[in-house]
Amino acid sequence: MTTLISALSEISPSYRAVFCDLWGCLHNGQTPFPAAVAALQQFRASGGLVVLMTNAPRPRTSVMAQLDRMGAPRDCYDMVVSSGDAAQYALVSGAVGRRIHHIGAEKDMPFFTDLPPDLQALAAADPITFVPLAEAEGIVCTGLTDDTTETPDDYRAALLLGKTRGLTMLCANPDIVVDMGDKRLYCAGALAKAYEDMGGSALYFGKPHPPIYDLARRMLAESGNPVANEDILCIGDGPWTDVQGGQAEGLDTLFITGGIVADRFGADSSNPDKGLLEDWLTAEQLAPTYALGHLS
Repeated sequence: MTTLISALSEISPSYRAVFCDLWGCLHNGQTPFPAAVAALQQFRASGGLVVLMTNAPRPRTSVMAQLDRMGAPRDCYDMVVSSGDAAQYALVSGAVGRRIHHIGAEKDMPFFTDLPPDLQALAAADPITFVPLAEAEGIVCTGLTDDTTETPDDYRAALLLGKTRGLTMLCANPDIVVDMGDKRLYCAGALAKAYEDMGGSALYFGKPHPPIYDLARRMLAESGNPVANEDILCIGDGPWTDVQGGQAEGLDTLFITGGIVADRFGADSSNPDKGLLEDWLTAEQLAPTYALGHLS
């Protein structure tokens, strides 16, 4: 049974670390949520560790720069781990070949260029090259070229060609949608799902898949702060990414109901209707440990 809470502080003494989502929890794609920032700052002040875990296809350095531009203070988190970080290892190791066709925006190019030191030498020795789809060994999808105007339907012809050629898609962001302010945008996960629906094969590295969780735990251990699973809380508004991923890893989860599925739980996104929430979670076969309207 999911327990409705009114603030993170109600349960935070039970945990040493949180894996906290970004879009829909810490910010709306444009500005940080002050209450969420304060909650994470308070958790850190009490000795907790905050890992910002995002399905962004860009590496952590690029994500941190974006947070800086947005005005999110660095004292509300200890480290960032992204889907881009986890997927870069697969890219450089040749999981979808060396001659790849990229689907995504110019803003996502740090995924290919901003590599950690241990991958730079490998990439230099056997570089990835960008080629047209008809010449590719694989597809790397970081998102839509213009997510403000396009939908997955705009890519149907390209995806059919990739599927016909038997190409595997590396999906650098498993999210289906995110909310940028009051506008809903499609992500790489929507294209990967469309590709699989037509019979194509896709590889995933962000939530809810294991690589990003393995990377986060490894980063904590390497920082001198190993944390046992029972001391980690996953926070997020994505039922099929944040909640499902945390559950699969055996971690407690805090479902932020006022995010991408807020319309399912009543008119007041800050106070989800308990009955509607329980019925919806049962139908979706999800069982987050806790639920909260907005992170605070």
